[in-house]
Amino acid sequence: MMDLKRYIVHIDLDSFFVSVERKFNPELIGKPVLIGGSVERGVVASCSYEARKFGVHSAMPMRTALRLCPDAIVIRGSHGKYGEASREVTQIIHDTVPLYQKSSVDEFYIDLTGMDRYYDCYEFASALRQKVIHETGLPISFGMASCKTVAKMATNQAKPNGQLFVPHGKEKEFLAPLAISKIPMLGEKTCQKLYQYGIEKIGDLQKVNLKFLEAIFGKSGLFIYEKANGIDHGEIVPHSERKSISTENTFHNDVSERKVLESTLVSMTEELAGKLRREGMVASCLAIKIRYNNFETHTVQEKIALTAAEHILIPGIKNLLSKAWNGHRPVRLIGVRLSDLCPGSYQINLFEDNEERIRLYQAMDKINFKFGDKTVCRAAGMEIGTRNFNPFMKG
Repeated sequence: MMDLKRYIVHIDLDSFFVSVERKFNPELIGKPVLIGGSVERGVVASCSYEARKFGVHSAMPMRTALRLCPDAIVIRGSHGKYGEASREVTQIIHDTVPLYQKSSVDEFYIDLTGMDRYYDCYEFASALRQKVIHETGLPISFGMASCKTVAKMATNQAKPNGQLFVPHGKEKEFLAPLAISKIPMLGEKTCQKLYQYGIEKIGDLQKVNLKFLEAIFGKSGLFIYEKANGIDHGEIVPHSERKSISTENTFHNDVSERKVLESTLVSMTEELAGKLRREGMVASCLAIKIRYNNFETHTVQEKIALTAAEHILIPGIKNLLSKAWNGHRPVRLIGVRLSDLCPGSYQINLFEDNEERIRLYQAMDKINFKFGDKTVCRAAGMEIGTRNFNPFMKG
C-alpha cells in the first residue's frame, strides 16, 4: 500500500468572481475588472488578468488598485451569483470523483489514487475539466502530481485556463526553475531571509542541507525543505468535514448605532443559516468579531444547541454584541462565524421548532434559492439587505 502511486489533482477556477461576472456580462471580457468593496475603504477580492498586468492583486486596497490601473471597471459583486456558480462546479466534481476536498469557494483537491488501474488519470482529469467548462461556461485550470503542494504549483503554472501534469519522479525537476516565492504558504519574511543567502530559485533551496534550514528557521526548516523537494504527505480531507462558516462586513463609514450593527448581524446570520440548511449542516457554536477604527479587534463566542435556524441564532448573536461592544465606540468591521458544524437538519431542536415555523423556513429557503439570497428575509435584515453586505472579507 505504501508503494501506491498517488495522483492528486488541484483544480482552480480562474479569476472566479470576474469569470462569473463576465458570464452574465460578456462586455467585460478582455477588460481590466476589479471585484470588491467600496473605492474608499474596500479591498480587491478578485481581479482580471488584464488588471494584474498593472501590478494589481487580490487583498490590495481598492484605492491602490485604481491608482495602478485607473481604467479598471469596479464591480461590487453578487454573493448569490458566486455561491450558485460554486455549487454548480462542486456538484459536477461530487458526481464524478471518488474523493475531493473543497478548500475554498473556487478551489478543489481531488484524489485519484488507485484509479490508474482502470483509467489514465490525466485523461480523466482533462475530461472533468472540459465537463466543468462546458456545463458552467467558466474557465478552469488544473495541475496533477504526486502530492497537494506540487499539484497546486502545477495549477499556478498552467493558468490561465490550462492544465499540467508533473510525472512521478519529476517533482524536483519541475520545481527547480521556479522562484521560492511560488511555494505555497512561504511568507515574505522567510523569502527575504533566504534571499540574504543567495537562495532565489527553488533549485537553490534543493541544494541546501536540512540542518542549515533548521538552524535558521527552527521547526519550519523541515517544512521548507520538504516543500522545495516536492514532499507532501497531506491527505485529501473530504468536503463534508468543513468545521465553520463565516462572513464579515466592512462599513463604508464607522458605525456607532446599535440598530445598524444589529441589522447587519441579522442580515449576515440569515445568509449563513440559509447556506447551512442548503448544505444539510447545523452549528453548535456561534461567534461575532468586532474591529474598531484603530483596527483593535475583539471576538466572543458561545456554545449553543445544534441548529441552523435564525430564530435561535439571532438572539444569541445579539447577546454576543452586548458582551463584545461597549455601546458607543465606532465600529469599522463586524463579522459572524458559525462553527463546530456537523450534518443535520434545522428541525433538530424539537422543543423550539413547530410545524408552522419549519414550513416557513422551507418556503423561505426555496424562494431564496430560486431567486437569490435576501429575496425573503426578516425586516431587521432588510434594512441592510445586500446594500452594505460584503461577502469577500474573510477572517
